[in-house]
Amino acid sequence: MNVRAPVVAGSFYPGTANEINQMVDRILETEKPGIDYSHAGKEIIGCVVPHAGYVYSAYEALHFFEIIRKSGTRYDTFVIINPNHTGYGEAIELDSHDAWRTPLGIVDIDLELKREMGLPEGTTAQSQEHSAEVMLPLLQKTLDYTFRVLPVSMLKQNPGNARELAGKLNIARKKLNRRIMLIASSDFSHFESPSEGHAKDDLVLEQIRDGNTDEVHKTVISNRISVCGYGPIMTLMEYARLTAENPHSVILARGHSGKTRPSDSVVDYITILFHT
Repeated sequence: MNVRAPVVAGSFYPGTANEINQMVDRILETEKPGIDYSHAGKEIIGCVVPHAGYVYSAYEALHFFEIIRKSGTRYDTFVIINPNHTGYGEAIELDSHDAWRTPLGIVDIDLELKREMGLPEGTTAQSQEHSAEVMLPLLQKTLDYTFRVLPVSMLKQNPGNARELAGKLNIARKKLNRRIMLIASSDFSHFESPSEGHAKDDLVLEQIRDGNTDEVHKTVISNRISVCGYGPIMTLMEYARLTAENPHSVILARGHSGKTRPSDSVVDYITILFHT
């Protein structure tokens, strides 16, 4: 079996299972009183989840993972759509490994779903990429059942590619009768003051709330807002529109790296749940 070895274990998250468990438990203890578990009763479509180092962004990310744990729903496959930070690979690239390994074990790729998508495959896009990998230990730590994943890298982030990817995923989901959870991996404004980043992110959040995919793209580009995963976000918006008559989104958690390391230049993390 062709297994992808972890490339950011020991940097973006701890390098051993014991250290991962200890860190996540410690962060969860801090966040648990503020998690709105009422969302666990909703029909969840997907979520925008931050992907920085756990010491910074897990405080916001764990709100999503706790809600899907509490929901009791057993998802067949977690489709992780991530931005391509390195510039390597195709415009949209499915990872060609059979499985991914983390310090918590091996997670199989959904090979059937991947074949049905009919998109380019390769190892280049994910070879040095962190923004999909960091989701796996959190899934492994949170869930007590066997699941599969499908990492999808987006190099060209635009509404057309978002619609193409969402459409292919929806067709494949229905054909295979998969229960899918879509994770849109994204951080928000990078290296702005807390107030400036908050104001810029609000411009994007308004368009996400209103379901305006094209306006998300336009707002990010025209205002030079450094939301790194706006392509995955747009894909989730389009997928939600295809799979639900009237999808909604709600902010589960919002913060920035200054919580961990006080600074006048921070990275913003926002977790946004999509549901029916």
